[in-house]
Amino acid sequence: MPIDNSSNIRRLGLVTDEPDLNQRILFLVAGFRLLLNAGLILIAVLQSVPMYIGGHFPALFITITCIYSISAVIIALILRGGRWRTDTMAWVQLIADISCMSLIIYASGGSDSGIGGFLTVFVVAIGITLPMLASFFAAAIASLAILLAQSLNFLEGASTAAEFIPAGIVGAIMLLMTAAIRPLVRKVRETEELAKQRGIDLKNLAELNNYIIQNLREAIIVIDENQYIRLINQKAAETLGTPELHPGKHLGYVLPQLLSLLKKWHARKLDLARDTPNFLSTDGSTVINAYFAPLSENTKSGPVLVFLEDASLLAEKVQQSKLAALGRFSASIAHEIRNPVGALSHAAQLLHESTNINQQDKRFIEIIQTNSHRVSDIIDNILQLSRKDTAKPQRLHLENWCKSFIIEFASTLELYENQISIQKSTDVEVEMAPSHLHQIVWNLCENAVKYASEAAGAIAVELSFGRLPNSGRPFLEIHDHGPGIPAKLEETIFEPFATGQAGGTGLGLYICRELCERNRATIRYRPRESGGSIFQIVFTDPGRWDTQE
Repeated sequence: MPIDNSSNIRRLGLVTDEPDLNQRILFLVAGFRLLLNAGLILIAVLQSVPMYIGGHFPALFITITCIYSISAVIIALILRGGRWRTDTMAWVQLIADISCMSLIIYASGGSDSGIGGFLTVFVVAIGITLPMLASFFAAAIASLAILLAQSLNFLEGASTAAEFIPAGIVGAIMLLMTAAIRPLVRKVRETEELAKQRGIDLKNLAELNNYIIQNLREAIIVIDENQYIRLINQKAAETLGTPELHPGKHLGYVLPQLLSLLKKWHARKLDLARDTPNFLSTDGSTVINAYFAPLSENTKSGPVLVFLEDASLLAEKVQQSKLAALGRFSASIAHEIRNPVGALSHAAQLLHESTNINQQDKRFIEIIQTNSHRVSDIIDNILQLSRKDTAKPQRLHLENWCKSFIIEFASTLELYENQISIQKSTDVEVEMAPSHLHQIVWNLCENAVKYASEAAGAIAVELSFGRLPNSGRPFLEIHDHGPGIPAKLEETIFEPFATGQAGGTGLGLYICRELCERNRATIRYRPRESGGSIFQIVFTDPGRWDTQE
């Protein structure tokens, strides 16, 4: 016996709307009945006297033909509605067929009209849908109905005794066909049940495959040979920052950067051994690495499976090893460099206080002190980076947090009112370690005051926050009105020891980036249209992670 997977169907959301064998048989019989009645109506209208069918009682023949046709239409409409029981409709059809067909046989003067053969089709076909005893009972009733019609015709003189033989043969054929067809029906039912079970298994497997693909931690996209997206899972849509992206769209329309990388990969113009192909998400907040795998032997234009990886997550995976190396390195610097640098600075200070040195020597001493302080600052920054505590994120409302930060920052640097302010923004909730966020924003604002605002001639720092239009992720931006960062330095400003300002250590922005990565956030730079710089911090969405959990 096949296993019933109805519970699996309900659990996986599969619905089996296909009719079973009994339903299909009743549909076919209903269609055949409609055709037969159409033929009977044509015969009643077109046949001339003497009438071959219905000639014994023409009025009764026409009346029964009309009643039978109306019942056939009603039965077909009920079957089309779908709200019916198979066994009930089988008996309804048998009663209509046996009663109407036997009366038509009587109105035609006996069984020699050949109408009994059509009744045999109805009884045997509908009997398949009933249990064995019920089908034999229906065949017996139909046989008796034919014999009764023949008997009435004989008594009225409309037929001879010899016509009882074909009437009996029709009844015997009904019973024999009903008995002979049962083993065949049993085999058909077993085959259908097996096919149905296999279909359910395939649907379950397809649903399971789709569930696994949609819930993979890996972000994947399947692109066909015409550059159309054929499959994309939810992780890929979230990584790309396009949750509404669905299969069927052309890659060039939604992700032109990825299409460009795909064409280069097809043309083998990518040096995968040296570089990993990457592009920006649609909202520009995330750098995404792309890995291509062919799905056919045709690697030049065939379908491709693309794995997407958030570069920030990859950077987070190597964070621990980097911090360990920095810890060892910073410890070595602290012991081997700090003390000699301190001694040099102290000696330079003593020399500077001497009265027996000239102006040129004082200049040299100032150079020694300045660079000693710079080396000391570098050591302090590296030690600060290596001592970073584990991120302990908290829920923060940016509006309240920014107001408190501005008060503290302005009082510490003795700024005037409105020299650091909040632009009109919509309050959002973020999840980040407060100490890390404080250090990042302080560093960015201090740079704006120290470098950009001084170059512009007036201190003006603005904070704004809200949500990105495509992905909905919250962000915080720090704006200044300085000269901006030269285009040739934009790609390296977050690298260690990269600085475009005299006297800078080149570690401030690097530390900001590291702190952001530890909190699953990203930081990026873009020039301000009216002049100046914008540093944008994009946070993870607390609501999104709660939903996933």
